[in-house]
Amino acid sequence: MTLRTIESLGPLAGKRVVVRCDLNVPLQDGVITDDGRVRASAPTLEALTGQGARVIVISHLGRPDGAPDPKYSLAPVAARLDELIERPVAFATDTVGTDAAAKVEALADGEVLVLENLRFNPGETSKNEAERTAFAGELAAFADAVVSDGFGVVHRKQASVYELEQLRPSAAGLLIAAEVDVLDRLTESPERPYTVVLGGSKVSDKLGVIEHLLPRVDALLIGGGMLFTFLAAQGHRVGSSLLEADQIDTVNGYLADARQRGVDILLPTDVVVAASFSADADHVVTAADAIEETPFAASGLGLDIGPDTAAAFAERIRNSRTVFWNGPMGVFELAPFAAGTRAVAEALTEVDGLSVVGGGDSAAAVRQLGFGDDRFDHISTGGGASLEFLEGKKLPGLEVLGWQ
Repeated sequence: MTLRTIESLGPLAGKRVVVRCDLNVPLQDGVITDDGRVRASAPTLEALTGQGARVIVISHLGRPDGAPDPKYSLAPVAARLDELIERPVAFATDTVGTDAAAKVEALADGEVLVLENLRFNPGETSKNEAERTAFAGELAAFADAVVSDGFGVVHRKQASVYELEQLRPSAAGLLIAAEVDVLDRLTESPERPYTVVLGGSKVSDKLGVIEHLLPRVDALLIGGGMLFTFLAAQGHRVGSSLLEADQIDTVNGYLADARQRGVDILLPTDVVVAASFSADADHVVTAADAIEETPFAASGLGLDIGPDTAAAFAERIRNSRTVFWNGPMGVFELAPFAAGTRAVAEALTEVDGLSVVGGGDSAAAVRQLGFGDDRFDHISTGGGASLEFLEGKKLPGLEVLGWQ
């Protein structure tokens, strides 16, 4: 079965449509520091208001533990939406209370209302199905139809993601449809050569995706903190770099499997090693098998891939027709250790084919380093959801929309 799309809901003029977005954006002193998810939600909202629907936007932000907390208010997000779409955007100070009910009732055709943070209500994330269903029922009271468009939460069985979609006619929004199309191509019909670039802190976070994609890819490039577990598996000493010793046997298994399948696993040949985790720390470039021969010896920290590795990774990426990247190559937040991540991002912009940035820290990195979203074919809005999809897992928020 395929996803139900907005067209399946029929004419929506004059109808109240609850749209589950993922507007979980980073805030600093009440100011949005990365509005990528807000901008990604806008096309679906514009499509619905263009039909004359009365649109009610729901989302979570942060982890407020089931009670109102002003620092997690969606008010700044509603204000940003008002700037992005050419429709009036109102804001309700509660989710299913008196203010929300009054403002839902007052909505006119083509107008948008953002309700306050879903997670101010304990029923949203409750482990108890009855509690989730009860909260979903309160949300459903506002709706003639439901559009699910928060891809970043489709791997969660939560009231607004799963139960709500069963209480009213429901369909996937444009964002979820696009995400599923791209990720399905990465798993079922990639154009070759197909390269996957994995970084980030831990091998354990990527075990499922490595296992599921190894039979499907031509090359796997390993960077970030996880590279040191791969180096240790080859017998190299990695100083005080991040290491998951309990994953060494697993990594050796992946290396053996890759050799048997003819998949190239490219590991760094050089790394940037620092005296401490700091932007102004002394640091040097060294061969990947000589980390403890640096001036910092066993206390040295590997914080980025080196320039030779960055060049080799970039060449492999540019010569690929399909590239999926998840996880930065180093501590990109600190300028001296951002070069590897920048090189990978730049190479992705030069791919003659499909280039996909896998959300999460990767999406944050490309924006922080000054790359516009339009320089990639797709930037996922769901890091964890993207990985679970690529692991072959069933995602409840997609299954409820007809995806099998």
